[in-house]
Amino acid sequence: MLIIMKRSADETALDDVKEFLITREFDIHQSTGANRIIIGVIGDTETLDTGVIDAMPGVLQVVRITKEE
Repeated sequence: MLIIMKRSADETALDDVKEFLITREFDIHQSTGANRIIIGVIGDTETLDTGVIDAMPGVLQVVRITKEE
């Protein structure tokens, strides 16, 4: 799963998203670019409700990655 943060997202919003994921025992990888911050979520993300994450302050988009069969 990828979580794309808004350009206007402040450090508190970013920390809240990361804490939400870490307390649910997901590993995360943060990629910070010139215009966006992307959080890669590692683990069984099928259990995550994307609507909850999407509604968090600072979140622009949540992209669920599905594996090919």
